[in-house]
Formats: sequence, structure tokens, C-alpha cells
Amino acid sequence: MASSQSSSAAGNTNIMLAIFEKKTNTVDLYRPLRNYIAFHYSEREAQNLEDDLQTLKQLRSDLERHSDPSLPARRDLFQTYFKALCQVETRFPISPEPDHVNALTFVWFDAFKPKLKASQQNIHLEKGSVLFNLGAVYSQIGLTFDRNTVDGRRQASHAFMAAAGSFVYLRDNASMKVSVGSSTTLDLSVECAGMLEKLMLAQAQECVFENTIAKGSTPGVCAKISRQVGLYYEEALAALNVAPLSQHFDKSWIVHVQLKAAIFFAEACYRYGLELHEKEEIAEEIARLKSAISVLTEAKKNSKGAAAQLLDAINKLEVNINRNLERAVKENDRVYLMRVPPASSLSPLPAFAMVKPMVMSEVLDASKEKMFASLVPDNSAKALSRYTEMVDDIIRTQAEKLQQASELTRVRLKEMELPDSILALEGNFTLPTSLKEDVEAVQISGGPAGLESELQQLKDLRRVNQELLVQTEELLQKESREDAQFRSQFGTKWTRPQSSTLTKNLLDRLNRFAGNLKQAADSDARIERSVREHSALMAILDARPIESALPSLARPIMSFDQNEDAIVGSLKQSLRQLETLGAQRAGLEDMLREMKRKDDILPKLMTSTGSYEDLFRKEIAKYDHISEEIAQNIEAQEQLLLQIQAQNDDFSVIFNLEDYKSSREKSYKQIEAAIAKFREIKDNINEGLKFYVTLQDAITNVKQQSNDFVMTRNIQCREMIEDVQRQVAGLSFQDKNTGGYNNYPSVGNQNQRSNTQTDPRPQAPYYQQPEQPPAPAYGQAPPPYGSAHHQPPPPYQIPPTSASPYPPPQVHQQQQPPPNHDYGQPAYPGWRGQYYNAQSHPQQQPPPSGPRPPYTIPSPYPPPHQGGYYKQQ
Repeated sequence: MASSQSSSAAGNTNIMLAIFEKKTNTVDLYRPLRNYIAFHYSEREAQNLEDDLQTLKQLRSDLERHSDPSLPARRDLFQTYFKALCQVETRFPISPEPDHVNALTFVWFDAFKPKLKASQQNIHLEKGSVLFNLGAVYSQIGLTFDRNTVDGRRQASHAFMAAAGSFVYLRDNASMKVSVGSSTTLDLSVECAGMLEKLMLAQAQECVFENTIAKGSTPGVCAKISRQVGLYYEEALAALNVAPLSQHFDKSWIVHVQLKAAIFFAEACYRYGLELHEKEEIAEEIARLKSAISVLTEAKKNSKGAAAQLLDAINKLEVNINRNLERAVKENDRVYLMRVPPASSLSPLPAFAMVKPMVMSEVLDASKEKMFASLVPDNSAKALSRYTEMVDDIIRTQAEKLQQASELTRVRLKEMELPDSILALEGNFTLPTSLKEDVEAVQISGGPAGLESELQQLKDLRRVNQELLVQTEELLQKESREDAQFRSQFGTKWTRPQSSTLTKNLLDRLNRFAGNLKQAADSDARIERSVREHSALMAILDARPIESALPSLARPIMSFDQNEDAIVGSLKQSLRQLETLGAQRAGLEDMLREMKRKDDILPKLMTSTGSYEDLFRKEIAKYDHISEEIAQNIEAQEQLLLQIQAQNDDFSVIFNLEDYKSSREKSYKQIEAAIAKFREIKDNINEGLKFYVTLQDAITNVKQQSNDFVMTRNIQCREMIEDVQRQVAGLSFQDKNTGGYNNYPSVGNQNQRSNTQTDPRPQAPYYQQPEQPPAPAYGQAPPPYGSAHHQPPPPYQIPPTSASPYPPPQVHQQQQPPPNHDYGQPAYPGWRGQYYNAQSHPQQQPPPSGPRPPYTIPSPYPPPHQGGYYKQQ
């Protein structure tokens, strides 16, 4: 067995090609572009874009003058200038048209035949030439690395792949546009760009082959990589040998590529033969080696003008192949005796590509460039609007699908009463939201258990009102008894009006209040009976939590197959999966909106030189993935809902769900009825509390008037006693006409002149002569505390035609109120009588003799006739 050679003939070729840059003439971009901006936009806009214009001018100048000779700097210059040209293309129409930038003419010379040149008044020649030079610079960079080292070979391979990518970008994006011009060169043609792509890939793969040999890889691996090198060279040679390139390139180019193709085909045969020898496939090895010798022999016939290194590499490789061939023939003749197949019957050698053109779309992407960003042509703005509508339509359609899926899930689960039935089985069931809120409101207000304390408040307030009535009546009765006693004692000398004539209206009002209290007591009794009769119904509202009073979903008492746990477990798992799908839908909807927020294609529209439709299709395609996920989510949900339906049917049968639903609905209705009855009773109690508080204010007001009346009568009584005593002592007195009351002169002046002596003390007016104008005094005819013909009003409800028993909102005075004032009108809301402000008139009223009310109910209170429960029976 022969061992593989440690050295490679192909490794000694070390001769690769680089492309020279195209040359150009000087062009002034600044002035024509500035004039266009000033004319079509404004002079101010031209001034604002001065920096961008100067930058563009400097880039073109550097391209012409080779200001920085380093290859990386030239590469960066071409990339930057190309991006700037993309910005110029979308904003400045360069053509011979009158309204366009028609003062610019670009001139470029052929890279392979410098005497040929192209001249065009459009941006396409400029962009195509820059792309060609970018590929040329990358190829030159590839030759600068030391390919005797692993890292050098790797860097050289990357540079050649970048060169191939540049020529691919030229072919796909600029060559066709350049060829449309009236004047062009062949180096920018689609055919030339394709040939240069294959040539650069061949040299990149060759660097990989050199690394493979250096690492000592197996002969089979080396053969595959070598064969791919040969294929790339063969493709480049095929392009060079046909029109239009066959007469365009120097003969040395064709010879170089032809020899490289032959060398790497022979190298692949040689390496593959080594692998065949190890497998003892001697006959095929002999055929492969003979094929390699034949190709090398044919290549040497057309090697005129080839580099010496290539010829030397062919000779060395031929020596190695012949040596292995002679060895294989001898072994076959002596040992194997195999028939050698003809070359035409051999299968193609296996190949493996380790390189590919660099994708230059990202490197040359001008969408993020800010040059001339303020200039937005109308066509770009319209295209953006159209694209936005397309995106909005996608977002709207997909969002509707997501919402419909979520709504479908909600409706289907509600129909199956899930997960409520599972929660009920676990004891976590809760009332419907509206019903639970009503129950909580009842419990917060005290619930049925709190009604007893409120009924007690009614009793206490009724008792307080009754006591106030009794105290007021006793006060007036005491004054009447005292008046009768003095009248009996002094006879005709006691001339003031009787108390019964003055207090008639006060007593009538007190009688009406007493009637109201009696009827209110009947209403209170009806409320108490209603509480007792419905206590069992309302007792459910006192349950805390209310769910404890509901029926529970229990496991069946008897089970034949004991599969309840399995059914419940599978149903729970399906519901969790459904919940996960719902969360995914929410995330997908958020993702859609976030994609739309970040989707700004205006820079791409501004740099796009092709069809907007193509750009739209490419950009819209990024929504396809999420749309597919949405469709898959909805489909998965449909299948899962069908599965849940079947599982829920089994669950319903085993746990007798229909009976549970029936008993639960019955409980709901009981709770609703209890809430309604509680609210009815609560409203009636509140109505009663308001009535009693308002009535208490009215009674308190009448009591205050009675106190004022009694105090005034007491003062008159003392004065009249003194007058009578003076009369008895023989003193004279005269009538005094000072406002309707007879003042008494001192004793002993009975027959004196009428106005010679007066009592120095101020006297309260009590009597009034008929001829005097009416004045508020107790000496008149019975004062109108209220209408003389009032019917007793019903308790808690005052008909609009009758006077209310409640006092008016007024401050208590010492004198009587004016005539025609009706004390039967209710107090205005918010007014407080003596009960709420006992110290408001301390100089006019004694402290109340009765006990203070036990409850203080916040005011204002509405008039008592607003209620509907406390009605006259």
C-alpha cells in the first residue's frame, strides 16, 4: 500500500488573479444637485443640506484621486459612496430630461480594455462601476495575505468570497440597468459579472483546499474540495470561451483559468486514487489516474503564455500521478487482475463546496443613512402610505381572528359551565359577580341580623316623640290650671283671656301629632311582623361566606369503575392547555403590534431602485410567520374544545351535574328573593327613622312655642297680680293704650289722670284695643298657630292639600308669630330644632323637661310625606 504524498502539486501553484479598478473622469456632483434642490424645494433647503452635498462631493473626489492608497480604505470608500449614491438615486432624477438633473455625465473606462469607455447621464453607470471596483478591491485584498499560514489562507478566502458577493450584487442589481444605456462597457455586463463571481469562488475554495492539505485531512476529503475548485474554474473558463467575453479578455487570462481547471481536476483524481488504493479498488484507481494524465497532457498543449509556476505545478503533479499509476498497474497485473473500466464509464468525482458569495445586501444597505433625509419625494410618500395600509390590513385581520378565537372560547366554556363546575367540586365555587356584589352590600349594611337593632331604634324614637308630646301637653295644662285658679281667686278683676282660647291651635297640633304617632306605631308593627315572617328566608344572607350556604358538587356515593379522578384530571389538563393557548394568543397580538410599531420601511423605499411591489412583497413576508402561528393556535384550540366537550359530557354524567345545576339555581333564586325582601324592609325602616326624626323636630318646635307662651303668660300673671293687689289697696290706675295691653297704675291713684304715672318696668303687650292696628300679642283673638280647620294628617305621609304637622324653619321669638303663618308646614331640609341645637336661644327658653332623644340621626331629612309604607289606615 502506498502512502499519500505529504506535499501537493496544487499547493505550489500559489498563483491567483486580482482585478484592476475601473478608471473614471472627474465629475462635479455639488453644483447640479444644489441647483436642483434650490429650484424644486427651496434655497433654505439647499442651505440646510450643504453638509450632505459637501460630503458627497468629497467622496467622489477621493474616488478619483486615490487619496488613501490602502486597500481597506478604498474598500470603505466604495461602500460609503455606494450608499450615498442610493440616497441620491431616490431623490434626484438624473437624466437628460429638462426637469431632471441634466447637467451630469458619468464617464468610466473598461477595466480589461482601458481604451474603451462608457458615458451615460444616469446614476446606473456610476453605481455599477462602484460595485465593480468594490469587487476588484476585495480581490486585491485577497492577494495581500500570506497564504503560507492558516490564518492568512482563511482571511484570503473571506476576501475572495466578498469579491464574489460584490460581483453577484453587480450582476443582480446594476448590470441590466447599465446595459440599457446608450454607451456601456463589457466589464459591467451580466456575463462578465457571472464569470468573475466563479473565478473569485474558485480562488476562495482553493485557499480552503490549501488549508485542508496543511491539516493533513484524508484523501477523500481533499479530493472533494479539490474537485469543487476545479468545477469553479471550469465554469469561469466556459464563460471566457463564449461570446461576448471570448474576444474581450487577454489570452493569458484564459490560459491561466484553463490550467487551473486541469490541475485541480487532476489533483482530485490523484487524491481520490489514494482513497481507492486503500480500499483495494485498483481498477478504478488506474482509470482515474489515466484520466488525470490525459487532462494534464491536453492542458499543456495550450499553455503558451502561462506562468512558470503553473507549468511547474503541472509537471510535479504529473510525476506523482505516473508513479502511483505504475504501482497500481503492477499490482493489478500481479495480484488483482481486474478489468480497467473506460474513462467514459466512470461516475463524476464527488465535490463539496466550502465557500459561497458573501451577501452584500446588508453591507450595502443604505436604509439607515441620514444623507438627504429631509428630501422625501411624493412617490415615496405615496408608496409608504400604501404599504402602511397593507400592514394595517394584516394586523386588523389577524387581530380579529385572535379576538374571535378568545370570544369563542369564552362562549363555549360558559355553555359547558367550565371551569365553574370544577371549582364547585373543589369547594372554590363563587356566586355570579352581580349577585355576589348584592349580597356583600347587604352584609356591609348589617344584614338581616342588624334589622333588630334598627327596629329598636324605631321604638326608641317613637318613645322619645311620645315623651315630648306628653311634656308639652303637661306644660300647657299646668299653665291652664294656674290661670283657672287665679281667675277663681280674683273673679272679675282677672281680665286676661282664658288659656283655653289661646292654646287651642297648639293643642290641636299636638293631638294631630299624637294621631300620627299612633298610626306610625301600627306601621312599625307591620314591619316587625314582616321581619319575623321572613327571617327564615333572609337568614341565608347572614352566611359568611355566602358560598357556604350553596349546595356543593359531591362525588358519587357509588362508583363502578373508579375513574372519576381520571376524568377530572384529564378535564383539568385540557383546561390548562386551553389557558396556555389563550396566553399565546395574547402574546401573538402584542407581537403583531410591536412588529408594526418597528416596521419603518421609508428608508428602504428611499433607497429602493427596483419595483415597489417587489419590496412590498419582501417586507410583508415577515408577517407570514406570525400569521401562521395564529392559524396554528386557532386550529389547536378548535381541536382542544372538541376534546373538552367530550370530557365534560363524561364529567356531567358521573357527577350528576344536572341535579346540581337545578339545586344551585334554586339557591340563587332564594338569595335573590331574600335580597329583595331585605331591601324592602330596610327601605321601610329607613323611611320610619326619617319620619320619627322629622316629627321630633316638629314636636320640639311646638314645645318651644309652648315654653315661650307659658313664660309670657307667667310674666303677665305676676304683673296682673300686682295690679289687682293695688286695686284692692285702693290705688287708682289708668288704662294705657300702648299696643293693645292694659298697663296697671300704682295703687291709690285710681281716679287720677290717665297718663301721669307709668310703671318704669317694660311691660309685655297683652291686650289690644279694637281700634288699634293689629300687633302680635296674646290679648287678641285666638292667635293662629295653625289653620283652624285642619284635618289630622296621616302618619308618614302628608297629603298635598292638608297642612303638615311639622314645624317651620324659623328662629324662636318671644312674641307670637305673625298672623296667617302656618305652623303646619314641614321644616326645610337640614333645619334643626331644639333637639339638635338646645343652646341656640338660652335667654329665651328653659331647658327641656323631658329626656333627650337617644339617637341622633344625620340631617337633612326629606319631608315625611315622601314615604310610601307608613300610610293612614
